[in-house]
Amino acid sequence: MSIEQPPAQSADPAQIANSAPGSAIAEPETRVSGSYIFWLMLASFGASMAMMVPLSYGIAVRISELAPGHEEVLGYITGTAQAVFLVISPLVGMWSDRVRSRWGRRTPFIFLGTAIGLVGLVIMGLAPNLLIVGAGWVLGMSGWSISGAAIQNIQADKLPEQQRGKVSALTGLMTQIAPVLGIGVAYAVSSNTMLVFVVPGIIGAVLLALFPLIKPEGSSRDLPQGERVTARAVFAGYGFNVRKYPDFAWNWLGRFIFFIGLYFNTTFGTFFYAQRLDLPVKEVAGVVATIGMLGVVAAAGGALLGGFLSDKLKRRRLFVMIAALLFVGGALAEATAWSLPQLITGAVLMQLAIAVFATVDQAIIFAIIPDRSETGRYMAIVAFAQKIPSAVAPLLASVVITIGAVADVKNYTLLYLVGAAFALVGGLIVFLKVKAVR
Repeated sequence: MSIEQPPAQSADPAQIANSAPGSAIAEPETRVSGSYIFWLMLASFGASMAMMVPLSYGIAVRISELAPGHEEVLGYITGTAQAVFLVISPLVGMWSDRVRSRWGRRTPFIFLGTAIGLVGLVIMGLAPNLLIVGAGWVLGMSGWSISGAAIQNIQADKLPEQQRGKVSALTGLMTQIAPVLGIGVAYAVSSNTMLVFVVPGIIGAVLLALFPLIKPEGSSRDLPQGERVTARAVFAGYGFNVRKYPDFAWNWLGRFIFFIGLYFNTTFGTFFYAQRLDLPVKEVAGVVATIGMLGVVAAAGGALLGGFLSDKLKRRRLFVMIAALLFVGGALAEATAWSLPQLITGAVLMQLAIAVFATVDQAIIFAIIPDRSETGRYMAIVAFAQKIPSAVAPLLASVVITIGAVADVKNYTLLYLVGAAFALVGGLIVFLKVKAVR
């Protein structure tokens, strides 16, 4: 029988006493209820909608209004915002870990991030030029990322081992569905640019705010006080002791390498499909949309399958390895494809693999966090393993496609093969080197 997490109680002194060495907070053991998971899913849905609708649709609309023909600005805006949050995320994580309040450690950051995110969206909707749009998105992305990180930190704080896979799967499913529905909402109000930003943002804000109001985190006042956040501590917060925490280090490296392979094989999708189907780039939109929708279905299935089965079988690393092999299969199918059915097959296999890997590896991360009193900081460090590849891999891929290229025909075969190799190595590292988790 599932027991609901107590809504508003202080940290259990017994748990603190039984915590791992070096940590002031114990491994969670109490199962959370179905209703708690439901509201957690809705909060994840809200954070994803508020973040992804501007990123995948709204910014492009503003660029087309303010500077038609300058699509390249999209990369500058999104890249700058990504870099800013990457720099501040460990500081936010450390601050979150040290908050002692009647509302807990994470709840204040759900509300803080939501407020910053909404301000950013309003600025973008009103912006008279692209510079202001960019400044708005720095605020918007930072805000929604802070809220989303707080939700993930709550999962790490609350979920016992036997629920990590399935809950990671369900919240991951919400992050897949939210952008699709959110873009539908934005399109319905597309006659008013401000509403394109504000309506999905308000929906996201309401769902985020309801979660801690209906399912309170509980007080953090009785937790031991952490060290002060000094300049030295912030600088040190960007790293960790690799020798002391080898499982966390190996998992970080495996995740980093896997995501290099992922971004190798997703960055140039539109141009790749145009080459393999012998179509002008402008006519590939329908193919991209179709493959994208099938990919969402595959990702949903992969997340649920990987999450629920890894919980049931009490095996995590095996599913990470299966995900890596599925990715290799999909990449090989893509590398050798010159027909739509084979392209679809390869893309679906890769989306399935990505979902399984992301879901199960998140459950592994929750289990091997070195110090639960600093969950926020360590989750921010984990984010580096995905964010850095998202910036570096496209640059490397731009070089790879020119190797052996003939005239304007880029070498996408090599690109997909190299991406497959990276994904395989990443999966092998987690499978062979992370010893603390089965």
